[in-house]
Amino acid sequence: MTESSLAGTVWPRLRVDDWTETRDTLHMWVQIVGKVRLAHAPLLNHWWQVALYVTPRGLTTSAVPYGAGAFDIEFDFADHVLRLRTSDGGARRIALESMPVAVFHARVGQALEELGVPTTIQDRPNEVEQAVPFSEDYEHHTYDPRAAWLFWQQLLQADRVLGAFRAHFVGKVSPVHFFWGAMDLACTRFSGRRAPRHPGGAPNCGDWVMEEGYSHELSSCGFWPGGGEEGAFYAYAYPEPAGFADSPVTPSEAFYSGPNGQFLLPYEAVRTAADPDRTLAGFLRSTYVAAADGAGWDRAALETDPGRWSDR
Repeated sequence: MTESSLAGTVWPRLRVDDWTETRDTLHMWVQIVGKVRLAHAPLLNHWWQVALYVTPRGLTTSAVPYGAGAFDIEFDFADHVLRLRTSDGGARRIALESMPVAVFHARVGQALEELGVPTTIQDRPNEVEQAVPFSEDYEHHTYDPRAAWLFWQQLLQADRVLGAFRAHFVGKVSPVHFFWGAMDLACTRFSGRRAPRHPGGAPNCGDWVMEEGYSHELSSCGFWPGGGEEGAFYAYAYPEPAGFADSPVTPSEAFYSGPNGQFLLPYEAVRTAADPDRTLAGFLRSTYVAAADGAGWDRAALETDPGRWSDR
């Protein structure tokens, strides 16, 4: 089956076991590109400046400032190339194909040098148990184009529904963005109140990183390519209010995972639903209500109607 013929498969099937090696390689690749953005973009609250974004072709850094200009890097999962562009007209491309992480790391560094954007990044991944330096990682080397394309299709659908969910909130809320540390697409709403200091504990990641990320009370949701046979949607609150884990949420396939400290909804439960969009929207809404009501958020002041100007 070709990728073009799969275009009608709106919520595609992609078993985690069928692409684990590609997923783990791609995880290291997106960390390298994300760290390039981290090296140049000014700090934003909750590390929002480091994230990537879903595009009609894959994942992008968006414009990153450099000197008086800017550059961007995009994973194109349709043509399977990494595109690097600068505001002065420079461009390079790296074929996305099976190669060790160390080789990908070197090629990205060389392309940036040639474009006049020399960049030094921290030479090890974050939020993984085995933090092998990128320049020494020859273990992760698999790239299955079809699997990468299907993953991007999963992200497209998740991004679309998360974006619609985000539109109902007028308070402080993150973009729908892809965090390369845990390799998840996320959207986070905030009550406006400070949160207790986060204890940290993420593998190979300084506690101060989590302190910044969780500095304010929040309700977060997203999609992660793990946690189920085909990945999982998740939702959690920080700090978690009393009774949150026992709150009624939809659909029936959703459950609270004690070890993960969050609600999980298997991707396949959404994919096979009669109305996947409505099923996922129900999960996002019900878990948010559980967090907001449990913590006493001022929902009347924070929520809005995205159709408020539709009759004009």
